[in-house]
Amino acid sequence: MKKNIKCYMCDSDAVSSEHVPPKCLFPESKDVEGENYRKHLITVPSCEIHNSAKSKDDEFLMISLAGIIGNNSIGYLHKFTKVNRAIRRTANRLLDKAFTSRKHYYLKRDNGFLEVIWGTPDHERLISCFEHIAYGLHYYHLGKCFKGKVNVLLGYLHSEDEGNNTFVQYIKDRAAIDLKDIPEYGENRDIFYYQFSDPDDNGIYMVHMRFYGGIDIYASFLPEDKPKPFDLGIELMNAGIETVFVLDGKEYRVKKANKSEEKNESENL
Repeated sequence: MKKNIKCYMCDSDAVSSEHVPPKCLFPESKDVEGENYRKHLITVPSCEIHNSAKSKDDEFLMISLAGIIGNNSIGYLHKFTKVNRAIRRTANRLLDKAFTSRKHYYLKRDNGFLEVIWGTPDHERLISCFEHIAYGLHYYHLGKCFKGKVNVLLGYLHSEDEGNNTFVQYIKDRAAIDLKDIPEYGENRDIFYYQFSDPDDNGIYMVHMRFYGGIDIYASFLPEDKPKPFDLGIELMNAGIETVFVLDGKEYRVKKANKSEEKNESENL
């Protein structure tokens, strides 16, 4: 690592390189019939502190994402090979870290049974993982460490609060419009690609990340020199008042649940 290169997350000197997203999310050749999905991966310079913090989360993120229902075939294959080996190696301790609560179901198939895990993921840890990836992509794509506020939206989780599900769908539909003509970046797009939007009138911009063809993550960037914009609809929604958002003639009726009522769930195979 060259001297005077700064970390992608802070102003400390970098001591190593980090893969963004983690290399373990990309299958090894031995598991995918010789395909090399670990070529041309993104790396960014990292300080010792952020290097250590991120490496502890890499395997957690792999366990949390690879088996989600709705993934493409590569995601499933990764789950049944490398991910299952990691789970067996730790005697299910990785599952305990990935879910705050979970239930196991077994679906009958022609050649046996398929195990399905339905549970509540460690939401805060997932947010932290994707914040780090967002910072890394910002450094790599825009050539500088981001200074400001990052907000992450997990677009793939299902919630028991239907108002939250409606709002997430609104954000996804709105992002699809904003990103319609934006290029997709990434050498292994069946596993991961990203898009950066242009800044809006308030100076806010966004990165959209897609994993395994079906997991959508959105992270917005509000630079530190920009004031937080006021949005009446968001303020009403956060106050628990039913709010109607309109996009291309479609209405999204949202009433945010109390914090004690919120519960995010995801499916894993």
